[in-house]
Amino acid sequence: MKLLEIKHLNKSYRIAGKEKVSVLRDVNLDFESGEFVSILGESGSGKSTLMNIIGGMDSDYEGDVIVQGKTLRGMKENEIDAYRKDKIGFIFQSFNLIPHLSVLDNVMIAMQMTDSSMKERTTRAKEILTDIGLKDHLHKRPNQLSGGQKQRVAIARALSNDPDIILADEPTGSLDQDTSEQILELLDSIAKKGVLIITVTHSQRVANFGSRIVLVEDGCIKEEQNLKERYMAVKESEEKKGKNLSFAASFKLAIDNMTLNAKRNILVATGGAIGILSVVLMLSLGNGVTGYLNDEINSSLNPLLVDVVKQTAVEGEAKMENRGPNQQTATEPLTEQDYDVISSIKNVDRVEKITTITGKSNVVFNDKSQELSSLGTVTDSIKAADIKQGALPAENEVLLTADFAKKLSSEATYTSLVGKKVNLYINEMNEQNQPVSVAAELVVSGIYEQADRGPISGSNAYLAYATLDKAFSKQSLSLLPSQLNAYAANIDDVEGIKAAVGEAGFTSSPIASIMERITTYLKMASWVLSSIAGISLLVSGIMILVVLNISVVERTREIGILRAIGARKKDIRRIFFSESALLGLFSGVIAVGAAWGISILLNNIMVNSFGVGLILLTPQYMLFGLVVSTLISVIAGVMPSSKAAKLDPMESLRYE
Repeated sequence: MKLLEIKHLNKSYRIAGKEKVSVLRDVNLDFESGEFVSILGESGSGKSTLMNIIGGMDSDYEGDVIVQGKTLRGMKENEIDAYRKDKIGFIFQSFNLIPHLSVLDNVMIAMQMTDSSMKERTTRAKEILTDIGLKDHLHKRPNQLSGGQKQRVAIARALSNDPDIILADEPTGSLDQDTSEQILELLDSIAKKGVLIITVTHSQRVANFGSRIVLVEDGCIKEEQNLKERYMAVKESEEKKGKNLSFAASFKLAIDNMTLNAKRNILVATGGAIGILSVVLMLSLGNGVTGYLNDEINSSLNPLLVDVVKQTAVEGEAKMENRGPNQQTATEPLTEQDYDVISSIKNVDRVEKITTITGKSNVVFNDKSQELSSLGTVTDSIKAADIKQGALPAENEVLLTADFAKKLSSEATYTSLVGKKVNLYINEMNEQNQPVSVAAELVVSGIYEQADRGPISGSNAYLAYATLDKAFSKQSLSLLPSQLNAYAANIDDVEGIKAAVGEAGFTSSPIASIMERITTYLKMASWVLSSIAGISLLVSGIMILVVLNISVVERTREIGILRAIGARKKDIRRIFFSESALLGLFSGVIAVGAAWGISILLNNIMVNSFGVGLILLTPQYMLFGLVVSTLISVIAGVMPSSKAAKLDPMESLRYE
């Protein structure tokens, strides 16, 4: 069976939309293993087109090309790619070596798309380079080699996947006579091993070196001349298992190219990092401010606390003193039944009653009487550590704020009130709408450190709820709480209790609602600022898009080389995707590193100035920056990578 058969091959093309011009006309040829065939003809004779068709680079023809019994016309695109990779080895007149790869890597690149291991690929590449006399040049770049050495590297690359057919396009066209002889002898030695060598040349001297000459003129076979018998050695052919270019190999190619244009890529990555840096810093600032406010709130409010009030609609001027913060509702007293409902909620550990009496009360010490603007019942929100002198009030005791104690005594002696007896009077109305005076003799338990007012409803005196309830009972009056504080057994139960409170028809107190709103607004503000900063991400994405498009143009010939040695479209796409991902990752690393450094610097300044650092850069924000940066770059790389994959291999190889 013939190794290669060409039957009734015709090829034509249009020039500027005019009538078709024939390039090849009714070509019939047979080739066998071990032949060294020279296709001889002048420029424009169609010999190079014939080589491209045999090599699977051009599928627009009539007739058939059969290799080892299989027709090329019946092969799918991925099968043609595998055919070029496994069966064909290209040697180009202009060498077509990839400039940013070493000699060893140029030879190994075709083997990247086989199932051989890295060790096997390296070993075979070194063996081939040693056999052709380049043992001492493995790690040089192509620009460090002579013309003959470059052609030897091209031959080594063509041999790397042990092909059955080697196609050489003017293999000595760029070489002097002595070097040409060496290259031809090398090709002849390869043919002796059972490989079919087909050279395309316009030189009679080169053609005379082979075993057969095929003369082509104006697209037709004019003459065939056998110079000597073909070599009878039979090349052992084995089934090869191809694969896509691995991620590791595609990333290596991307890194090599990025290194070649290091300055440009560093500038691009730095430009992209500015947007990511801004977003990460804005999020970290918002996170820090929110965390600071929450810490301040939690320092005065128990995190296990769920405060409960009952609201009712306000009509006209009614209940103005109890009006809520939205100016449409007011709080109303809670009953024992309400207390039982809240106490029965699952995971509620305990419930305390709170009430505040605004105005209509005064405190008398000796002969001095002072009106109370607000009287409240003590809760866990008042900490013993905040009491300047004395202690929290027990039964029949009262806690005074420093400002009120000074008015009741004097600036110099107000702390001496601790342990002294005072009288509390509250003006109330009974059920018959008659005025009643609620009186209680109390002992001052302590002075609250805050100079003007306490933390709850602006009160300036506090006593236990039971003490106030007892005083009201003596006058046959009922004391109803204005708020209930429900304490969860566990921090994880708080949200569930809040939900149950809402379902029961109650709401949280205005203070809690306001703080929740403030926290929400802060989060919204940080995201809005981050979104504004994120506009620069669009600029960085466009910048990466432009750079990758430039890279496609710069590497057009490299793309053609990769396609010629068997790379699939998806392999080309993967290389450029890898490059865009690396640009994004590098940009993200710069941004995260800069954000970390800036956050440390600004936090130090704020700590020294205000006593607190407000930029809270978390690992989650760092990861967010890296992921977003990489994602934007990959999206920007979609169009350039698709463009690269769609380039025509032949046109790419001709690109200057």
